[in-house]
Amino acid sequence: MRISGGEARGIPLRVPKGDAVRPATDGMRQAVFSSIAARVPGAVFLDLFAGSGAYGLEALSRGAGRGYFVEKSNQAIQCLRQNLLAVCKSVRRGEADFGISAADVLSWALPREAPAPDLVFVDPPYPIIQDITPRLFARLDEMLLEKKDPVVAFEMPGEMEIAPAGWTAMKRLGKGVRQPSVVFFRKSSSL
Repeated sequence: MRISGGEARGIPLRVPKGDAVRPATDGMRQAVFSSIAARVPGAVFLDLFAGSGAYGLEALSRGAGRGYFVEKSNQAIQCLRQNLLAVCKSVRRGEADFGISAADVLSWALPREAPAPDLVFVDPPYPIIQDITPRLFARLDEMLLEKKDPVVAFEMPGEMEIAPAGWTAMKRLGKGVRQPSVVFFRKSSSL
């Protein structure tokens, strides 16, 4: 698994051993970032259920200005820290603009001084998606209140459909029912 584009293209990413993390594939990340390319430079991102940090690190490689990773697995956080160091070194940036929080996504809060994110990447364990969706999007409503047109890229199984209140699915990437897909959501009020 590697960074697929930007200044850090080709940098390998460490992934925790075992099946605790299901990293986003290189191809899926390429498709996601092709769809939002114009929005990435200078953006603030939030990578929820970050795992190895692949989505957020891809954003960093492609010019994001600041970001936050939220992951509760200590093993995944160790890999994420190493990955962040490698990507920051490759793009000649310090780590100070990129925070890693060891926390449950549903109880985590954006630091007070932090700007609201422009881009949110959500890649939860598939079995919990239906259960967490209402609470997660309610939290995002609070965090993104000040943002005019944020985009949420949500990875889920191809056969799954979610319809969070107040949000509209704008586009779906993926190749079929038993394959991962990413759905881009925008606030219904920003359409």
